Amino acid sequence: MSELKTISRHAGTVLVGQLATMAFGVTDTIVAGRYAEASLAALSVGSAIYMSVYVALMGVLQALLPVWAELHGAQKPRQLGFSFRQSLYLCGALMAFGMAILLQPATLLDWAEVPATLRGEVLDYLGVLALALPPALLFRLYSTLNQSLGKPLLVTWLQIGSLFLKVPLSIWFAFGGFGLEAQGAVGCALATLAVQYLMLALALWLLRTRALYRPYRLWHRLEKPHGPTLAAFARVGVPSGLTILVEVTSFTLMALFVARLGTTAAASHQIAANLAAVLYMVPLAIGIATSARTSYWLGAGQPRQARHAIGLGFMLVLGCAVLLAGTLIAVREPLVRLYAHSPEVIALAVPLLFWTAAFHLFDGLQALAVFVLRCFRVTLAPFLIYGVLLWGLGLYGGYQLAYQGLGPWPAMQTPAAFWIAGMVALTLAALIFWLMIWQVLKR
Repeated sequence: MSELKTISRHAGTVLVGQLATMAFGVTDTIVAGRYAEASLAALSVGSAIYMSVYVALMGVLQALLPVWAELHGAQKPRQLGFSFRQSLYLCGALMAFGMAILLQPATLLDWAEVPATLRGEVLDYLGVLALALPPALLFRLYSTLNQSLGKPLLVTWLQIGSLFLKVPLSIWFAFGGFGLEAQGAVGCALATLAVQYLMLALALWLLRTRALYRPYRLWHRLEKPHGPTLAAFARVGVPSGLTILVEVTSFTLMALFVARLGTTAAASHQIAANLAAVLYMVPLAIGIATSARTSYWLGAGQPRQARHAIGLGFMLVLGCAVLLAGTLIAVREPLVRLYAHSPEVIALAVPLLFWTAAFHLFDGLQALAVFVLRCFRVTLAPFLIYGVLLWGLGLYGGYQLAYQGLGPWPAMQTPAAFWIAGMVALTLAALIFWLMIWQVLKR
C-alpha cells in the first residue's frame, strides 16, 4: 500500500470516529437549543469549561502517540507494553486534577462574569461531567495506543456504536418522559456519562481478548512507577498538554467572554463554535495519521520516508481546509436554521459563520504542524508561541476589539470580533510552525 493510501485510510478511519464523538456535542447543542435558549447558553458556557479541561488533559496522553509509534517501528513490543502500563499512573494523576477543577468552577464563572441566571444549570452540568472525565481519559489512552499501532478501526467502531445510544439518551434525559423529569442541559451531560462508561467497558474487553495486543503483554502485573519513564512522559506530555490548553482555551474562553453580550450572542457563538469544532476533526485526523507514520519511520530508521509522510499530510490538510471552508460559506444559513429557531440567533449566527470558515483555513495548517513537531520532540516552543499569539493577539485582542475598540476600529459588540482576532493569530502561528519544521527537516 502506498504511503498516501496508508495515511488517507488511517486519517479517514480516525475522522469517522472523531465525527461520531463530535456528534455528541452537535446532538447536545441541537437538543438544548430546542429545549430552551437559556439551556443552550448554559451548555455553551459549561461545555467551554469542560472542553478546556478535557482537551488539555487529553493532549498530555495524545503526546504519547509518537513515543509508542517509534517503539512500534523499532519492533520493541515489550517496551511498548511497559510504557503503556506506566502511562496509567500519568492518567490517574490527570483524572484527579481534572475532576477537582470541574467540581469547583466558581472562580472561573466569577472571572468570566457569567450571568447568575445561568450558573445553577452550568454547575449541575459540570458536576455530572466531572464523573464522566475518568472513563473519557482512559478511553483516550486506549485510542492513542491503537493509533500508534496503525489500528484506529478498533476505536472507530466503538465511537460509532456509542452515538446510537447517545442521541436517544440525550433527547430523553433533556426533555423527560417515561417517568423522568425534563433536565435540559444537565440531561445531555447524564447521557454522556452513561455512554463514556459503556465505551470504556468495551475497550477493556477488547484489550483483554484481541490477539493483536498479546505481544505487548498489557495485562502483565503493573510495575511500580518508573521515574525515568514518567519523566520522559512529562517532558513530552506536559508541554504538549499546555500547548493544547492554550489553543483550546483561546477558543473556548471566547464563550465565557461572549456570554457578557447576552443570551442571544452566547447561543449564536455556540453554533459557530460547534461547527468549527466539527471541521477541526479533519486536520486533527490527518495530523494523527501523519504523526503516527512519521514516528513509525523514524523508529524504523528511515528519515526519508518520514519526510515524505509529512509532505503528504500537508497537502491533504491544505486541500481539505479549502474545500470545507468554501462549503461552510455556501450552506451557512441552512446549517444555522438546523441548530436554532430564534430569529435573533439566526440573524447573528449566519454572518458569524463566514469568519468561522476563514478561521478554519489556518487552524488546520497550524494543527498539523504541532503534530509533526511533536514527532521530533519539539514541544516547548509551540507552547510559548501559542501563549503569545493565541492568548495575547487572539483572545486579548478579540476582547479589546469586542468591548473597547482596537486602534482605529471601534468596539464591535459582537462575537465576530473574537473570530477575526483568532484568525489573525492562527495565521501567524501556522507560518512560524512550518518554518520551524523546515529547519528541522533540513537538519
